[in-house]
Amino acid sequence: MTKVSFNNKNNAFFKSLKEKVDLHFADKQTKVTGNFHLYFKSFLQVCTFLGLYISLVFFKHDAFLSLILCAALGFNLAVLGFNIMHEGGHQSFSNNKWVNKASAYCLNVLGGNALFWKIKHNINHHTYTNIEGMDADIEVQPFMRLHPAQRRYWMHRFQHFYWVILYGVSYFTWIFVDDFGKYFSGKIARESERMKLEPKEHVIFWGTKLMYVALFLILPMYLIGFLATLLGFAVMIFSCGLSIAIVFQLAHVVEDTAFVSPVEGEGKLEKEWAVHQVQTTANFATGNKVLSWFLGGLNFQVEHHLFPRISHVHYPAINKLVKETCAEFNVRYVEYPSMFHAFRSHLMHIKRMGVA
Repeated sequence: MTKVSFNNKNNAFFKSLKEKVDLHFADKQTKVTGNFHLYFKSFLQVCTFLGLYISLVFFKHDAFLSLILCAALGFNLAVLGFNIMHEGGHQSFSNNKWVNKASAYCLNVLGGNALFWKIKHNINHHTYTNIEGMDADIEVQPFMRLHPAQRRYWMHRFQHFYWVILYGVSYFTWIFVDDFGKYFSGKIARESERMKLEPKEHVIFWGTKLMYVALFLILPMYLIGFLATLLGFAVMIFSCGLSIAIVFQLAHVVEDTAFVSPVEGEGKLEKEWAVHQVQTTANFATGNKVLSWFLGGLNFQVEHHLFPRISHVHYPAINKLVKETCAEFNVRYVEYPSMFHAFRSHLMHIKRMGVA
């Protein structure tokens, strides 16, 4: 395995930026973690989840309304991931470690695995963003080609059409295929090292997988029937997968972000880590407060990658400091004015990757 490293000897860009951000919080006398606004909206989102689940499983509705509610439940699961699980996984939800841990394990309730996610996301993705072979988030081979260094197959020329199917089933494959692949292989990404699981992690893995199946499949089948459950589950899981995939793709897989391949045998990158993060990441619709509320600030992806342990509720203020520092150091800062502009850029990128 080629070890990838960054040129952090000088680190001038990040030192300057961090000083400004530290001064901002010192002046405001504000904690970097979540606040009342985050906790209140998280409470509302959990209540929405419980309301939708109880309504669908324990009450009867006509078929059309049931499918609408299933799609809403799927989107709600994604929102819980954006706002609660994601923050807890980065230890930015609260100052209390147990609260962060509980928030991170929200993913296990949603069918995933918090430990695998932390390694895949916090280490592989946040360190080696858009680096072929290291960033598991861009490994969709052979079905899609997202990075210029990835092998191109004949079917990729149509990927800007069939992406919607793959993104929609991505949540299903995540919890029922990918997690098991990671569990049995011990590897998060193709070039990553094998992980060693403690005995309790084996129990957590199998226990939460069984709990998810019982909660979202067995109990509904018992109460509302086999076929109705399968159809509702398919709609829910497709809605969730589509929501998650689109948000994360718009943050990195667009025309203006950099896609990196280390020199074979060396694995050394000339840029410092922070500059690499800015150049491989994009913001979108940062002025849309409603969208930011639902996405947990993931549309402020540049700020998140530079300061993952700072809660997203502070990103609008930090955004100004990051842009200012990027201008000082002549670092390109990518931001799309709307989600539509970012989505169009994503489609253009995957279309180009399919033919060139």
